[in-house]
Amino acid sequence: MMLASTVDPIYAHGVTLAVVVIVLVRMLVGFAVLMGAVTIMIWFERKAISDMQSRLGPTRWGPFGLFQTLADGLKLIVKEDLVPAEADRFTFKLAPYLSLIPALVTFAIVPVGGTVDIAGHPVTLQIANPPIGVLLMLAMSGISVYGVVLAGWSSGSKYPLMSAVRASAQMISYEAALGMTIVTVVLATGSLSTQNIVAAQAHGIWHWNLIRLGVVPFVIFLIAITAELNRPPFDVVEAETELVGGFHTEYSSFRFGVFYLAEFMNTITMSAVIVTLFLGGPAGWVPNIPHLRWVFPILWFLIKTVFFAFSYIWFRAALPRFRYDQLMDLGWKRLIPLSLGWLLIIAGFLIKISWGFLMAALVILAWTLLSRTVAIGEHRREGADSLLPTVGERPLPGRVLRAFTDREGE
Repeated sequence: MMLASTVDPIYAHGVTLAVVVIVLVRMLVGFAVLMGAVTIMIWFERKAISDMQSRLGPTRWGPFGLFQTLADGLKLIVKEDLVPAEADRFTFKLAPYLSLIPALVTFAIVPVGGTVDIAGHPVTLQIANPPIGVLLMLAMSGISVYGVVLAGWSSGSKYPLMSAVRASAQMISYEAALGMTIVTVVLATGSLSTQNIVAAQAHGIWHWNLIRLGVVPFVIFLIAITAELNRPPFDVVEAETELVGGFHTEYSSFRFGVFYLAEFMNTITMSAVIVTLFLGGPAGWVPNIPHLRWVFPILWFLIKTVFFAFSYIWFRAALPRFRYDQLMDLGWKRLIPLSLGWLLIIAGFLIKISWGFLMAALVILAWTLLSRTVAIGEHRREGADSLLPTVGERPLPGRVLRAFTDREGE
């Protein structure tokens, strides 16, 4: 059942000059806040990882090194912009912005506070509240991969191309689990509007989707979105050890800075999305102070978002990078079956409690049979590999094996 109208309250009296001004101010303030948050996030990540590794981090530019990010950005802007001779020039120049724009659009649908009165108009602290906000978020998540893929393809170099292929496979794998987790939230809420999703969780901590849906969808979403963002430990797309710098190896100057900006902007945006979908958004305890009630929802939203931003930094400092086969196994063999099974269980409970228990039994049975089948297949593959000639303790791959047997025949 739909919760409330998704029409923005400022349109209640039609479109007037004041409404137009409010919409423009929303856009400018939202963009300025996000850019400022990215600057602080870059500094915060460098300082936090330095503390974890017993280093100082940025210290010279500004108090506590706060202006170091601005200095680095200025340096990138004034550097020479290079385009490889073998590159597709138009696509090469377009790709960075295809990574940046989805982060900006996704942040626009995130409610960061309650409702305030501006010039006699009730204004929700959210840039836009489309009735299909969740679908817009999924669309932007799918578009963001194009920036990575096109950057690698258009560079005219094999290493960025290999990174682009990795990125497409990785994002397709984790997009499925991500999508089914979001469908679980939509089923429980009954709306595609982010404002309605927040409103459904505004009645206390026990109504947050983190608790209502069980912890499983939240954990799946956190893992899948980390892989979607190419953040450690899922940053095989930018694995310097074998791919130099990954898909942006051939980029320099401002265009490289745009990729760097997009990475941290996506980190902040997706932290805000996690808070919106699972932790009630700006919902929290608000004291009875008439003139300051609108401030506390913003503070709650900031506290929750900063916590998840720090979690990404913690992952980067503490966890080693996955091998590519481990990354794909986690996506296809673990997260996708688990997210689908949990979706069916939640759907069953929403219909009837008995249906929920029945779906849980069927999911457990299917999971057991699937795990058994996978284990048998891996056992047979290991047995076949043990029959191959080896170099040390490693079996020879197929192409080397054919050359080995040809030499033996000679």
